Order: sequence, then C-alpha cells, then structure tokens
Amino acid sequence: MIYLYLFITFFEIGIFGFGGGYGMLSLIQTETVVRHHWLTSAEFTNIVAISQMTPGPIGINSATYCGYTAVHNAGYNGMMAVLGSATATFALMLPSLILMILISKMFLKYMQTVAVQSVFMALRPTVVGLLAAATLLLMNAENFSTPTTDAWQFGVSVFLFIATFIGTKFIHINPIKMIAYAAFAGLMLLY
Repeated sequence: MIYLYLFITFFEIGIFGFGGGYGMLSLIQTETVVRHHWLTSAEFTNIVAISQMTPGPIGINSATYCGYTAVHNAGYNGMMAVLGSATATFALMLPSLILMILISKMFLKYMQTVAVQSVFMALRPTVVGLLAAATLLLMNAENFSTPTTDAWQFGVSVFLFIATFIGTKFIHINPIKMIAYAAFAGLMLLY
C-alpha cells in the first residue's frame, strides 16, 4: 500500500512543483516528514544534502532517496526499497512528461498571446516563494544548531552560509566548487 501512497504523493508534488527541484523541496518535506511521517526531519536534511552532491536534478534525486528511505523505514529492504525509489521518481516525472506532450505543439502557437504571458508573469513570484520556502525549511536547528545548544556548530554554520553566499553572489565562484569548499570546511571545523 505504501507504493500507492508514494505514487500519489509524488505525482501531486510533480503537478504543483513549479520552479524546479529547489521549488519542490518544501513540498517534498511537508509531504514526507510532516504529513505522512515517512522520514524524520534529520533524514530529510541528509537526503537534501546527498541530492545536491549527486549528479542530476535535485527534485528527482530527492524523490529517489525519499522513496527508498520511506519504504525502508516501513520495514522493507532490498529490492522492495528500490521499487519505492523507482515509484517516487516515476511519479514525480510523470506530470511533466504528460504536460510536455500535451502542450508542446500548442505552446509554440500561442506563446505570444496575452493569456499565456499572464500565466508566466503570475508564476514568477510563485517560484521565488517556493525557493524561499525551501531555503527557510533548511535553516533549522538541525542544520545550524542554536547558540545555546552548540555555539561552535552554530557559528561555523552561519560562517559557511555567509561565505558561500558571498562567494557565489559577489566573487562569482562556481557553485560546484563552493559546495566542495563548504563541505571540506565543515568537515575540518566540525569534526
């Protein structure tokens, strides 16, 4: 039964996941951690970190790892958990596939119409909001600690956040290099 719920959940996320993978993170977190309790918040945070470091889109990677972990946490192992991965990944991609097939010809014909342009204008702030929600969801005590719990970890986390922001925004360091630098610095400073 978990496979059906995984399919429905990730299909819905695929339908409403405008803004790409980062826009989907808040939806995935809400569904898998808060609503269905398939994952803990710490497991979800680890999944996001792994999804960012592995090749491919973060939304699909997150769905793959969430599907596996959800089935594994339900007590199934091996190929059953791999089937959970495949189910979540396929369900996430299916709405996009269907929509692209249905609208590809019509889009080129009607792209310059006022109605289509209005829809895209309305989607822009929505995408920004979803990306901001994903950022805020990951800025929690499990990722940054708190000054009262572990001042060192909190200080290092805030420093790495600020350094990464400055490095990518103002110094224009390649984001892939920044991920590697931050991971190395985090390993050196926190362990």
